[in-house]
Amino acid sequence: MSNDIETRLAELGLRLPDAPAPAANYVPYVQTGSLVFISGQISAGPEGLICGKLGADLEIDAGVAAARACGLALIAQLRTACGGDLTRLRRVVKLTGFVNCTPDFTDQPKVVNGCSDLMVAVFGEAGRHARAAVGAPSLPLGVAVEIEGIFDIA
Repeated sequence: MSNDIETRLAELGLRLPDAPAPAANYVPYVQTGSLVFISGQISAGPEGLICGKLGADLEIDAGVAAARACGLALIAQLRTACGGDLTRLRRVVKLTGFVNCTPDFTDQPKVVNGCSDLMVAVFGEAGRHARAAVGAPSLPLGVAVEIEGIFDIA
């Protein structure tokens, strides 16, 4: 990892997890040309899965933290795809976030901001991206958030 990115992570009080292994018959990422497509990363922290449903048993702040955890897992996968060198990132292209929520919950964008804000905090201008934030009636293993990403690397 580059010193700049390590410094930013440390300033944010964050540490990248190990890149999570796939839980089924898929690969964690696919590179085609300069684009890296990272499979959906579910919300998990040091204590395990971050589960729950926004609008029922989770507040927005908890959802934001879950999305941030997804962002850390995305960066960990990206680090692996870049051979350990995050300075190869040229741009975060697009994030697609899925929020486990009740039918009347409408703050999916606020939740997914947990990941979007992390990308900008860590990568600066290169972290700005296109995005979708979608509500879902359930997610794998009951997690609160799942986010996939597309990244442009050198």
